[in-house]
Amino acid sequence: MQFTMNPDGTMVPADGAGETQQGSQQTQGQSQGQPAAGGGVQLGGGTLAPDGGVPGGPLIKESNSADFVQDVIEMSMNVPVIVDFWAPWCGPCKTLGPALEKIVTQAGGLVRMVKVNVDENQELAGQLRVQSIPAVFAFKDGRPVDGFTGAVPESQIKSFVERLLGGAKPPLEQALESAKELLDNGQEADALALYKQIQAEVPDNEAALAGVIRATLASGDHAAAMEIVAALPDELKSKSEIAAAISAVELSQQTEDTGDIAPLKDAVDANPADHQARYNYAMALYGAGQNELALDELLELIRRDRAWNEEAGRVQLLKIFDALGPTDPLTVGGRKRLSSILFS
Repeated sequence: MQFTMNPDGTMVPADGAGETQQGSQQTQGQSQGQPAAGGGVQLGGGTLAPDGGVPGGPLIKESNSADFVQDVIEMSMNVPVIVDFWAPWCGPCKTLGPALEKIVTQAGGLVRMVKVNVDENQELAGQLRVQSIPAVFAFKDGRPVDGFTGAVPESQIKSFVERLLGGAKPPLEQALESAKELLDNGQEADALALYKQIQAEVPDNEAALAGVIRATLASGDHAAAMEIVAALPDELKSKSEIAAAISAVELSQQTEDTGDIAPLKDAVDANPADHQARYNYAMALYGAGQNELALDELLELIRRDRAWNEEAGRVQLLKIFDALGPTDPLTVGGRKRLSSILFS
């Protein structure tokens, strides 16, 4: 099938068939994070179905010259469509393709993806001036609006999709933010329920699984949190967000029997060189939620004797950094202070 470009930039078949029609495929009227009809979960702007698709068709599909108008041009009148030109023999395509599919899936229906094998659709690839692969085009309102070539990092793919969405957050991201806000506001039960809903729909989502662990821990059920961690395969335990949640569980276990803070503080005041007393005091502070003071004491311990007890102060400090997360202001400031101590 041949294509021509209209004056307004839209693409249509050269024979005039396949005129585009505008419509809407978003499901309305359900609140974010609530069960949707048919077993899916409403995550913001789109309902993720149990198979990872959304109502109205699959998120990701193969296409060809004959179906390009329906799959890309017409569909892009309703929702942005990313077209990935690839080939089975293309090494970079094997890297880019799964990364694209991951980001599109996370968008939860706000964007679709169409894969086109250039070996089987050479005429179509030529009409779009595909000179090297992988080649990616973004279609919106029936016209190509953005694109890139080559296997780019996942962060660049995410920025590409964000530009295409014009600031609209994917429903998965909205749901995760809502769950975190609930947890930060002390609504552990609601946060846990939402995290579990997200995990049920996107089982391999690192943030959702880490959230389940943290919300379970915050609810006071240390044993359940430890059971979740124990059941995790090793490859998941090494994921950054999950590893941070595991650190929080381990620290919680270590601080269960630290005792009252006041006598521990008195012991440090009486003998500032008592490293064990300072260590115990720091752990008690952390267990009481006084994270900043806990970091202060551990940093002071490291300043006084960084090698004490096989660098126990530094080990616990790094574990707290992991538990807080890399972007937490206490982690950012604490790492700077640690570097200043270690390299002074």
